[in-house]
Amino acid sequence: MQFGIFSVSDITADPTSGSTPSEAERIEGTVLIARKAEEVGLDVFAIGEHHNPPFFSSSPTALLSHIAALTERLILSTSVTLVTTNDPVRLAEEYAMAQHLAKGRLDLTLGRGNTVPVYPWFGKDIRQGLHLALENYNLLHRLWREDVVDWEGQFRTALQGFTSTPRPLDDVPPFIWHGSIRTPEIAEQAAYYGNGFFANNLFAPIGHFKPLVEFYRQRFEHYGHGTQEQAIVGLGGQAFIAKRSQDAFDGLRPYFAKAPVYDHSLTLEQWAERSPLAVGSPQQVIDKTLEQQEIFGDYQRQLWIMDHSGLPTKTVLEQLDLLGEEVVPVLRTEMAARRSPGAAEAPTHGSLVRAKYGDGEPRQPRPNANRGDNVTGTSPYQDSDPSQPARHPVFQ
Repeated sequence: MQFGIFSVSDITADPTSGSTPSEAERIEGTVLIARKAEEVGLDVFAIGEHHNPPFFSSSPTALLSHIAALTERLILSTSVTLVTTNDPVRLAEEYAMAQHLAKGRLDLTLGRGNTVPVYPWFGKDIRQGLHLALENYNLLHRLWREDVVDWEGQFRTALQGFTSTPRPLDDVPPFIWHGSIRTPEIAEQAAYYGNGFFANNLFAPIGHFKPLVEFYRQRFEHYGHGTQEQAIVGLGGQAFIAKRSQDAFDGLRPYFAKAPVYDHSLTLEQWAERSPLAVGSPQQVIDKTLEQQEIFGDYQRQLWIMDHSGLPTKTVLEQLDLLGEEVVPVLRTEMAARRSPGAAEAPTHGSLVRAKYGDGEPRQPRPNANRGDNVTGTSPYQDSDPSQPARHPVFQ
């Protein structure tokens, strides 16, 4: 079981002080939060992708690569990567590079996003959003597993003899989670490929997404990847913790009151009772998470959002101390004790390498399987006579 945090990278005014952090302050604070997550013993840090204010994370690969250089153990992920408006060729290249820099400590959650204008900004039609998500991942899957790809689809130019570089580390692509809160086709795609399914169940009644998760489990088994309980499931959540329950509610209340993502016809107490929002003492957060295990069954990854709606970095760091010291250790013990022996372990680069190679050495693919350009397979640096030294055309 993996425990961690995720961020959507919003830059929001602190309603208790009226101050709004700059982009530089928010980026620096996010790096501190990620490093703190590793320090307190969490497993995962994930960052979203946005291309509009008030968010800053337009380039998750740059941020995650930087964090990788400052950490040693933390798994780095996305929450989410926009598979609809990004070119799958660029996704293959950029995240393979980030995987190398992180020495395997990287995976992705793919999603369609929730910002309507982003589609025309990148030359896409939102009415094709689902078809883009399906086709783009189908190509990404092949680019990471085939050294040379011939491909033709609906939404981008065809590829002939194309090799994306660098090749995935150890010839094992980053693990993929497909994120969705309403679309069975995405759950179907995750199941078809044997990938993970992430239900970011934040703003709905607790258990609302159980039917979608159960559908994914059924289809995972249908495609022969294992039993339903071996399917790879991740859940999102929110947490705000204090030693005393009332202090937690009092601390979160001004941020809750100003955050536009909540239905303010409900009180904070009602939200905490009815949704995955966990507010209160460490034990209350533990109980809420164990309730999710009872509802959804054994799952592999639990991520909480803790830095949104204007919460200052100092407060988030204090929250992480409580999460890492008083919540997660208990959850590791309690959830392991309740866990079915047949449930799958959380995927890591190491586990994927072992699953593919056993005790053998991982394959080290050539930097470019074509040994030349991606159309003809010939090199501009080599004469037709291989006995002659290579010459760059400029100097011929």
